[in-house]
Parts: sequence; structure tokens; C-alpha cells
Amino acid sequence: MQAAELELASPGISSARSPEDEEQAVRLEKADLVQPAALICRRLQKPLALPRGCDFLFSLPQTPKAEKATGRGEGRGSKKEELRVGKIMTTHTWRVWAIYMVLAAKLSEEQVLKQACPSCDATQLCNCSSMGLDFIPPGLTGKITVLNLAHNRIKHIRSQDLQQAVNLRALLLQFNEISLIDRDSFHSLGKLELLDLSNNSLAHLSPAWFGHLFSLQHLHLQGNSYRDLGKNSPFSSLSNLSSLYLGNPQFSTIRQGNFEGIELLDKLWIDGGNLSQYEPGSLKSIKKINHMIINLRNMSVFSAVVRDLLHSVTWLEVREIAFSILAEMQLLRVMSSSFAKKISFKQTLLIDATVPDIVSTLEDMPKLVEVELIDCRLLGTGRWKTQIQANQSQTARVLTIEKLSIEKFYLFTDLQAVEGLLSLLTKVTVVNTKVFLVPCRLSQHLLSLQYLDLSANLLGDQSLEHSACPGGWPSLQTLNLSQNSLSDLEMTGKSLSHLRNLILLDVSQNNFGEIPDVCEWPKNLKYLNLSSTQIPKLTTCIPSTLEVLDVSANNLREFGLQLPFLRELYLAKNQLKTLPGAAPIPNLVAMSVRRNKLNSFSREEFESFKKMELLDASDNNFICSCDFLSFIQQQAGVAQVLVGWPDKYVCDSPLAVRGAQVGAVHLSLMECHRSLVVSLACALVFVVILVLVAVGYKYHAVWYLRMTWAWLQAKRKPKRAPPKDICYDAFVSYSENDSDWVENIMVRELEQACPPFRLCLHKRDFVPGKWIVDNIIDSIEKSHKTLFVLSEHFVQSEWCKYELDFSHFRLFDENNDAAILVLLEPIQSKAIPKRFCKLRKIMNTKTYLEWPPEEEQQEMFWFNLKIALKS
Repeated sequence: MQAAELELASPGISSARSPEDEEQAVRLEKADLVQPAALICRRLQKPLALPRGCDFLFSLPQTPKAEKATGRGEGRGSKKEELRVGKIMTTHTWRVWAIYMVLAAKLSEEQVLKQACPSCDATQLCNCSSMGLDFIPPGLTGKITVLNLAHNRIKHIRSQDLQQAVNLRALLLQFNEISLIDRDSFHSLGKLELLDLSNNSLAHLSPAWFGHLFSLQHLHLQGNSYRDLGKNSPFSSLSNLSSLYLGNPQFSTIRQGNFEGIELLDKLWIDGGNLSQYEPGSLKSIKKINHMIINLRNMSVFSAVVRDLLHSVTWLEVREIAFSILAEMQLLRVMSSSFAKKISFKQTLLIDATVPDIVSTLEDMPKLVEVELIDCRLLGTGRWKTQIQANQSQTARVLTIEKLSIEKFYLFTDLQAVEGLLSLLTKVTVVNTKVFLVPCRLSQHLLSLQYLDLSANLLGDQSLEHSACPGGWPSLQTLNLSQNSLSDLEMTGKSLSHLRNLILLDVSQNNFGEIPDVCEWPKNLKYLNLSSTQIPKLTTCIPSTLEVLDVSANNLREFGLQLPFLRELYLAKNQLKTLPGAAPIPNLVAMSVRRNKLNSFSREEFESFKKMELLDASDNNFICSCDFLSFIQQQAGVAQVLVGWPDKYVCDSPLAVRGAQVGAVHLSLMECHRSLVVSLACALVFVVILVLVAVGYKYHAVWYLRMTWAWLQAKRKPKRAPPKDICYDAFVSYSENDSDWVENIMVRELEQACPPFRLCLHKRDFVPGKWIVDNIIDSIEKSHKTLFVLSEHFVQSEWCKYELDFSHFRLFDENNDAAILVLLEPIQSKAIPKRFCKLRKIMNTKTYLEWPPEEEQQEMFWFNLKIALKS
């Protein structure tokens, strides 16, 4: 390695080395340098597209040793050849190192980017916000269109940081610590549309930063530390700019020429709370501004700014200014010449002394349509020392007052001074301002008023009756009284009943509780909002003329009102367990039963609403039964009607599918048709039993069972009774059809013999009341022999005397010699049923006595039978 290191340290100087050293150096260089570089090339050749840099690594000239090893060399070669190869390898080594360093750097950058911003991996949106970064991570590519680096600790944007992000559309760098930006940091961002550098530490703005941002539309620079915009315009090349946010607490100066190059802006926001120097004409270069937001405290600067914007601003929004010095009100008069259509005052201070001048100025504006006061303060009680001297504005139509703080609101006067200025207003909003009464005379002067919003105030039942006095609000169509102190729905309706044009009434978030059965309402009322009013039950107090009814968030358990014109019904957040009936509301188009206690609804309920277009039944606890799933999944058009389908429709039971979406649940056949499956199973069992009974009857299964039972009973008893217990010479087994021969002939012959034989007959000797099987077994055990009288009747009958047949098992299990067969008439052994297998066997293997019809032979028969009984 020392030789290789010397060669790398001074490649241009030849050192005195032997040929062996040269060869060793070549081997070391190949082993230590070529292999790792080749490995990196193999890993990165495809993504980095570097075939040239990598191909030469695999086509290096081989040493003579290598040639010999591969069979291509014919000899070792001369020392001169080895030196030549060594020099070639040295040149290649340097090239390998160069490629190696480039690829290692690329690999390192990609790894850093992936670690810093995991979301950047193969996505267009790269979110690296709030990760504690103090630099822009390297490795950004042209794939990224949105890069969010907000809320980090970045201080410096370098030239190369964003060089490869040529397709970037949005770059968010707000809330960092950026104080330094290189001149060409944004030069490659020709497609950038949004750049947010707000809330950093920029002490100045350089035109060079924005020189190549030809597509930029939104630029946010507020909240930095610059005091001015420089001597020239930083925005001269931003011809497509649409919104511009400027200013900070240190921002103090605006010069002429600072806005050169900007002609049209949709929104301009200047945070100039401490703006003290404004060169007249600075904003005059901008020909049109749709929405101008200016935060000023200096009245002189405000007047100069307004003068430059007289004809260019459509909506002027003034923030944090104090109209508290009467002497400064003359500076405000410049506004009377403004062509602005909307004026907004936010976080503004007013006093009784300055209100008349402000009102007069606004009334004189030639194109003013809308006035807003939002989150303002009024010090006073409305007792203005100077009268408002102004002509009624012929253009002003909209007045909005939100969250106006009047410390002594309870002392406020009836506003007689402005009564004559209100007749043309069509829309008035007074929200969250502690209004507890609208003077009747003021209401009567609002002749053109169509929309009135008095929500979030202190109106009660009595004050509403006074506010909506006869003759007041004659043209009113929409009235919002939500979040007040109303408690009597009947009185509320009666107070408003004279408003013939009233169409929409919102009295939500009041506390009505129970409502009466009869109420009086405006005749043309179509929209009524009674949500969150603590109503437990709806009555016919609700007007039948309604087209839209909202009774959400009450305690309703049912809905059955007859509303023939109703088109929209909102019943969310109640206690309903079923859908309302469709018959009382035949024209319903949209309904919300969200967050109730619905378990399901059927096809019939759904289809009963003939005109239904939208149904919001989401966030209920659905029981995913088979009928419900079948309807909801297969009914055509259900998905188009249900609002929030399928995400908001979740099964609550069965337990196995709880939490699953209704549309994704599929129950098994057993779960869906349990009763049918049980019925089929019962029917199948019945059929099987029936078949078994039929088969058993045909093949005498009962006989076999009874015989098996008898055999088991017999097995449990001793094999042979003691000699002292033998009572009979023979037990006679015969058919009832042969009883005449047995009882009249055989019994007389044997029992009258000398000595007589004792025979056991079932008719005569069985113990009454004892089970037949036990009688048979006991009789066989107490008999010396068993005598079978065989005939066609015996083997072909229905075998009604099964009890006699039970003896076969015991008999033939013990000893075949105990059986005596008497054939009363000729029969074939084949005619004997197969179940008498042992009887068939005995008849085939043993001799039996045959009753002779001739009298001369009968004497021999009786002799042989007696001999058999005695044996």
C-alpha cells in the first residue's frame, strides 16, 4: 500500500521502483480502489444513469498474470509491458476515485433527505415541517412540487439548496430563523407559485431573490425584521403576483417606487402598526386591489395611504386603528371620496365623540355597499354631542357588527340619531354584541330590511315582542334569533306572526322545553330551525306550511307530524329508533337522522319515500342483519341516496362484525337463514327417521332389537338354574294357530302319561303382571327341555308372539341338545325367516320329530317324543 500511496500523492513524478514493486502496486490499486468503486457503480449505475463512469471499471487491461490465469496469455511478458500496464492502471485509479467521490456524495445526499423528510421519498409533496432542521436537506429533485420546511431552525438558504427542485410550485419556509439568502437561491424556481418567508429574521429584501420567479402568485414576507422595502421595488419582475403580505413591528417606511411592477393584486396586506413614513404616491402604481388589509396606528399615514387608494381598492380593511381623537377626524374625510364598495374595521377603538364623523364619512362614500365592524370597542352610551350631518347613502345595503364591546351596554340609548339612515339597508347582522332590545322605532325605520341576524345576544320573550312591534321589519324575509334567551315558543310565534314576508326563522339554541299544541305563526313561513331547544315532543304547534324543518339535537323519540309541503327534515342527534313514517310527509326530498338510535331500516321504509334524494343515516348503531344487509347492498340507487356512504355506516352487531362498514359485511347462509336451516335440518332428521322406521319395519329391525335386548338380559342371568329349581320337563313354544293340537292332543298325551310329564305353557303357567320377557326366560331356565312345535303358521305368521321367540338366544347359546323340534306339518327350511338363523341351522343338521297324519304311526311318534323328553 505504501507504493500505491506514493503513486497517488505524486502522480506526475516517477519514482525509482523495481518492476516487482510496480506489479505489486498494480495489484494493490486494483484490490483497494477498483473493487469498492465498482461496487458503488453497480448499486447506483441505474438510478444515476452513469454507464460511462462505471463501464471502464469492468474493462480494465489485465496484467500478464491475469492473462495467464485466464488462459489468454502465452507467457509472463517483459518487464517493460508490466510498467506500461502499471501506468495505465494509475490513470484509471484516479478516474475511479473521482467517480467514487461523486457517487458517494450523491448517496449521502439521498440518505440525508430520506432521514430528514421521510415523506419526500418518491412523492410530490415533501413535508419536512417541525423536524428541528437547521439546513435545507440536500437531495431535492425535480419530482417535488410542494416543499414544506416551516417551523424549523433554518438560518441560511444557499445557492445550491434548491437548485435541483426545478418543478417546485409551493415553498413554505415560515417560522424559521432565516436571516441570509444567497442572491441566486431561487433562480431555478421558475415554476414557483407560492413563496412563504413570513416570521423569519430577514433584515432586508433583495430584488435579486425574486428576479427569476416569473410564475410567482403569492408572496408572504410579514413578520420579519426589515424596516423598509429598500430604495427600489423588490417586486418589479413579479408580473403575475396576486397576493402580497408585508410588514412587521419594525416596519416604518414606504417609499415611492417600492411597488413598481405590480399593477393588479387580489390581496395586499400591510402590517404597519409602527409605520411612520409614507411617501405619497407609493401605492398609486397599483391600478387595482380587490382586498386591501392595512394595520395602522398613525392617522396621518392612514390618510395618505387612503388617498393613494381612492380609486383602486374594492374592499378596504382597517385593523387596530383608534378613532379616539376628535381633532384627527378631519384626516378621515379623505375616505368620503373613496370608490371602495366595502369597508371593514377590525379591532378598532371608537368613542361617542368620533362616531358621528365616521358615520358621516361612510355615508358620503359614493359606491359603498357594505360596512363591517368586527371585534371593535365602543366607549360610550350612544349620546353623541354632535348630530350626524350626512345624507342617507343611496348605495349602502349591508351592515355587519360582530362582537362589538360596549362596556356600559345597558345604558345605551335608542339610536334615534341614525334612524333616518337605515331605511335602505337590506341586510343587518348584529352578533354577539349583548343586544337585549331593538327599539320599536328603529325597527319601523328598517323598511327595506330583508335579512336580520341577531344571534348570540340577550333577547328574551318580552323584548322580542317589543322589538318586532307592529310595523317593524315590514320586508323581513330571514330572521336569525339563535342563541338568545327565548323560552316560550308560543309567544315567539305570536310576536312574529305579523311579518307577512318572513320565510326563514332560526330560533335554535334557545330553551323552549315542552311546546303547546296550538301556535300562531307568519303565514308564509317555510323554513324553521328548532335545533337544540330541549323539545321532548313535537306537537301541532309546528306550522303546516313548512318546507324545511330542523329539530336536531333535541330529545325526540318519534316524529309523526302532518307536514304535506315539507321537503327537508333534519332529525340528527335525537333518540329515534325507526325512520319517520312517509305518509304524513309525502313530498320529502332530503332527511337527516344522523346520530340517533337507528338499528336498521327496511326496504319498505326506504321505498315509501317516493321523492327521497338524500338520506343521512350515518353514525347510528346498525344491527347488520341479513335482511338489512341484503337491502342496503343490493337495492339499486341506495349508495347515491345515502349521505356519507360507506365510511359513516358501521355495524354495531353481531359482535363478529362490530366496527366493520355495512357495505363490506357478508354473513354466511347459516347466519342469514337460521330458521330455514333449522327447519330443513329438522325435516331431514324426520325423513331419515321415517326411512329408518320403514326400513326397520321391512327388515324386522324391531324384532332384532328386541331379541338383542332379550339376549342381553339372558346373558346377565346364570347359564343353568340349580337342579332343585327345575319345575318342568319341557317349555312348549308354539304358534297360536296350533294351540288346538298342542293343548288338546300333545298336552293330554304327555301330562296323562305314566309317569306324567310336566309341561310349561305360556297361557297357563306365566306369572300374571310379570314382564313377558322375564316370564319366557324364567320358564326356559326352569324347564329341562324346550319343545318347539313348528308349522307353516309358526314361520309365516306376523310373529305376534315375539315373547316366545326371545328364548332362542338363551336356548341356542347354551346347548343345542336342550331343544326338541316337532314338525307338525311339512315345511322347507328355506321358508324359515333368515332371522331364525340357528333354527335353520338345527333343522339342517339335527333330526327332528315329524307328526304323522296316520294313526298307526302316531304311537311311535309319542314314544320317540317321550324318550327325547327323558334324555
